[in-house]
Amino acid sequence: MGKTLKRSAAFAALARALAAGARGGPSLGARLAALPRMIRATGRGEYDGGLRLALMAGATAYIVSPIDLLPEIPLAIFGLADDAVMITWLAGSVLAETERFLEWEARRSSVIPGHVAP
Repeated sequence: MGKTLKRSAAFAALARALAAGARGGPSLGARLAALPRMIRATGRGEYDGGLRLALMAGATAYIVSPIDLLPEIPLAIFGLADDAVMITWLAGSVLAETERFLEWEARRSSVIPGHVAP
């Protein structure tokens, strides 16, 4: 049941991110352009995306890896399903995290050093 909840959360994040873009949120291009900045900010310790980026990197490695938990050939559709779920989760995570990063970046640029933010 735990995996079902995680998958549901990933699909919900994907739906929210796609809907946000359709409602005037960040475009897909803006989100993709934010990825290198997000990685740099995380590496410098400025942004708290370390665990989420590590999970996304792991998902990417799983997708491109020739080693598969459920091989496609003997398991047919079930072998493809795990990859499809992973790709969907990764897409939703990237969209949601880049939106979160862009919001953080916008808030950060409006902060004046030495002043208390309301």
